Amino acid sequence: MKIVISPAKSLDFTSVAPTDKSTNSQFIDQAEKLNKILRKKSPKALSKLMSISDKLGELNWQRNQDWDLPFTPNNSRQAIYAFKGTVYEGLDAYSIPMDKLDQLQNKLRILSGQYGILKPLDLMQAYRLEMGTKLKIGRKDNLYQFWGESITQTLNNELKENEVFVNLASNEYFKVIKPKLLKAPVVIPVFKDYKNGNLKIISFFAKKARGLMVRYIIDNNIENTEDLKGFNYDNYAFDSNLSSNNQLVFTR
Repeated sequence: MKIVISPAKSLDFTSVAPTDKSTNSQFIDQAEKLNKILRKKSPKALSKLMSISDKLGELNWQRNQDWDLPFTPNNSRQAIYAFKGTVYEGLDAYSIPMDKLDQLQNKLRILSGQYGILKPLDLMQAYRLEMGTKLKIGRKDNLYQFWGESITQTLNNELKENEVFVNLASNEYFKVIKPKLLKAPVVIPVFKDYKNGNLKIISFFAKKARGLMVRYIIDNNIENTEDLKGFNYDNYAFDSNLSSNNQLVFTR
């Protein structure tokens, strides 16, 4: 089983990571190319490009200036412990037992505008570059064009024939993958909550549930779609009536 999730805007580079183990991102050369473009942009230009505040523009300008190779444990951090958003709150990587770390490293992939695709223990430096950012790179008009089919090819190189591929990423990030070229079926968990008597996808809860689903897969060594349906964290339950072959709907 392979799982993809989105990165987070919030980062944590201060908490003590529970392991010293780390790996290197395979797209570090492409990440460096993107950084060379970004570091030439002023704080104001970054704010306009990413539709962020002046304060965040200054912060990310400084991050771009500080970005430097080679990555080491002293100047970078494992991706799974660096991202801090709602999905990662649900995943709670800091409490994953060390004997489960290899399974996490094997199954989980984090899509990234800056790094393309990250394994959990891949080192990264602080950045902000959402996949939907309209950044021009040479003749490429945006990051989707820049990454092209490379991320899909990478996933295919790792996937076994008919291995289950679980999409827990947002639409913005999953768009960088070309599902028709994948050699594995894509399964999409969907999380809905009752609100005012109606079932709805509530963004905050759905994001947290994506992280909880990753944790469920790792906790229980899930390898197939049928076992995925047993997900019951945070009172969610599989609803067969609302589900289809590739979309598994969980409600609460």
